[in-house]
Amino acid sequence: MRDFRKRLSALRARAGATGLACAVAATAAPALVFGAAAPVVAAPLPGGLGPCVPGDCPDPFPGINNGPIAGRDNAINLYVGNDFFVRGSAVEAEGRVVVLDDVDVDRNTADGGSYFVGEAGVGSRVPPPISADWLTAGHDITIADGQQVVAEDGVVRYGGTLTGTVVASEVVNDPNAAAPYTALRDQLTEASQCYARIDGQTRPATGTAVNEVFQTTFTGDGTSALQVFNVDFDMTGVGGAQQGVVFENIPAGATILVNVIGADRTINTYSGGIDDATDPLNAYRERLLWNFPDATTVSLNGTGQFQGSFLIGNQASDTEVTLPGVNGRFFTTGSLTHTSAASGGGGQEFHAYPFNGDLPDCGSTPPVTGDVSILKTDSETGAPLAGADFELWEETNNTDGLQTTGANPDTLIDTCTTPADGTCTNTVPTGTYYWLETQAPDGYDLPAPNIFGPLTLTEDNAENGITLTAENTPVDEPPVTGDVSILKTDSETGDPLTGAHFELWEETNNTDGLQTTGANPDTLIDTCTTPADGTCTNTVPTGTYYWLETQAPDGYDLPAPNIFGPLTLTEDNAENGITLTAENTPTDEPPVTGEATVVKTDVETGATLAGAEFELWRETNGTDGLQTTGINPDTRVGGVCTTPADGTCTSTGLPLGDYYWRETQAPEGYDLPDPNVFGPFAVTEENAEEGVTTTVENTPTATPPTGGIDVVKTDAKNGEPLAGAVFELWEETNDVPGLQTTGADPDTRIGNGCSTDEAGRCSFQDLEQGSYYLLETAVPEGYVLPRDPVTGPLVLDEDTVEDGITVELSNERGEPGKGKGDDKECEEEGGKDYS
Repeated sequence: MRDFRKRLSALRARAGATGLACAVAATAAPALVFGAAAPVVAAPLPGGLGPCVPGDCPDPFPGINNGPIAGRDNAINLYVGNDFFVRGSAVEAEGRVVVLDDVDVDRNTADGGSYFVGEAGVGSRVPPPISADWLTAGHDITIADGQQVVAEDGVVRYGGTLTGTVVASEVVNDPNAAAPYTALRDQLTEASQCYARIDGQTRPATGTAVNEVFQTTFTGDGTSALQVFNVDFDMTGVGGAQQGVVFENIPAGATILVNVIGADRTINTYSGGIDDATDPLNAYRERLLWNFPDATTVSLNGTGQFQGSFLIGNQASDTEVTLPGVNGRFFTTGSLTHTSAASGGGGQEFHAYPFNGDLPDCGSTPPVTGDVSILKTDSETGAPLAGADFELWEETNNTDGLQTTGANPDTLIDTCTTPADGTCTNTVPTGTYYWLETQAPDGYDLPAPNIFGPLTLTEDNAENGITLTAENTPVDEPPVTGDVSILKTDSETGDPLTGAHFELWEETNNTDGLQTTGANPDTLIDTCTTPADGTCTNTVPTGTYYWLETQAPDGYDLPAPNIFGPLTLTEDNAENGITLTAENTPTDEPPVTGEATVVKTDVETGATLAGAEFELWRETNGTDGLQTTGINPDTRVGGVCTTPADGTCTSTGLPLGDYYWRETQAPEGYDLPDPNVFGPFAVTEENAEEGVTTTVENTPTATPPTGGIDVVKTDAKNGEPLAGAVFELWEETNDVPGLQTTGADPDTRIGNGCSTDEAGRCSFQDLEQGSYYLLETAVPEGYVLPRDPVTGPLVLDEDTVEDGITVELSNERGEPGKGKGDDKECEEEGGKDYS
């Protein structure tokens, strides 16, 4: 009998198919009981929330993009336990959205009048299934004049009144719209507290979280499967300015749980980006949970495409999101406002990404379970049969009968092959199930129909379980078979030979002889390599066959012709089989060959060098010296060889003649020799056995000096130094005048951002010579961002690299309480071409 934990895993892997199916799965999952037992890393979020819900989950989920639809995910991506407000210039909530109370949309119409749910223009590009519930509101949906909510291919379901315009495939007024989801609210609150505390005490952390002003650094223990961090501060810079978020020493595949403790909490960050390859935070997206167990006010601000899922457990909480992007599940038991910053900027979006982490298991009470079984028997004798393959499916789509495919299938629970007693059994929660026979035992026909059920397991019959009997009928008498064999021998001695490769083909196209290609070839049956006795044998039905030798044994020539047959197996000769003998002639003695070696060394120390790349060329065109191009070059031998630690490249099996070594790339830190061709050297009968060795020296490359760029930030009015200004450094790399931070060929960002200290300084050091730009991304509280936030180009060359470059910049004062400018040209999401 199978362990019930496998069933729990199946519940976690799906939360339904379409419409209310996700809610059915959520309510069918075992209710969580949060006790004081020591937790273990074993559980998902309550109600099966988090993972993608089949049937069309991409693996892996793509990064943030605007390409074609990458799959379909029927899981809840945005859950709001109270009211959901859309304000400012917020534009999209990708994935399924469930709101227990009201949805209120009153955006800034200057940025367009539509708020999109379900499918986003830019995001993971994994919307819910077509015709599933894309937006559910327990009470009213209110949309301001001139605006609309767009759920183009999905259903919008609401329990109260609808005021305003909705664009959807179907709009349904359902007084019980939120009923399937209400239990989740308390479960999420209890889970949030459990993740943060054990017996009322803060859950022990496995790592440290330190606010270093310019960034908050989370340092893990490098080993734990669950990395726990406790944060009792705002993740902001000086005066609430933006900062980075960095994770270090996190083992591969670990779940990261960040418990943000406190009544009022803010994250203001530029971390996270569009490109997964260049933004380190993105790597943790699907196993990172930000948990706010107590907060009554949560503010998520900044300019980053922030990564990870959120759980806000206080049902009296208000959360405001102005980040350009939140990439992960977002579950709040309180109210949520999706808006843009008062200082400008727009395009705020929730992007649908799964949470696949393993969280603390706070204890659970299993549902009532029982056994559903199928007994496979012989239809004539009643004897149990082994070897029948079955699938167990649960009825989950509320459609009569079993559906295994389509947009809304039932749910596959397990597979089983009947053992000697003919019985497959699975322990499952109460519900309705089907057994699907996918393959009959050997010698039996598959039944028609091959679906057995429904079997309805209830609390009344769960103790005894339910069993069905499925009969199979024996197939007709099997066809007559026999052996067709080929014996491989030495043509001179008659000894059997090992290592000959054969293919066995059946005559099936009614054309004389063997055809292995073309529009209508014969049929390949099997392949074989002759063992020590030299014989290949295959047992086949009566018919006509050919053996095709594709490779002779080592030291022997392939026969010509290399087809042996036809061999006609009949009922009369099948018992004894048919054997052919195929001879091979030994190959002539191979010619004398030699080897050549090149040794790469340091010109100063004589030490061997790894990483040099060499080509070996043979003199073949009768012209002195090496010619590698033109109409008649010499002949290259083999591929490129890269010297290992002993500095040696060796080529063997060389015909006698003259050769050259050509070095194409020097080891790192060394110059390529000039000339880089060494030879000619001769491989002769006299030196063929010991080989020819050539030593090649390399001179270390001089290391160019590096320099630094310092920024001094002051008050434009009194010249006092300013702390908290944030800068990015970009190197000019795309040969286009001015700074480009986005597009097909942007310039290159250098390292992390830099925040000015109390002396108004920040510094970028160890820079190679070149042209650079400073991009000011945030200013101290009370100051405005310059209309042009770019300074440069700043050129580090032979004249400036030794002393470096110091740039003095100032900020104008703004309105009290304002830390950023109102210039929307400098606030566009995702960067700008500053040329």
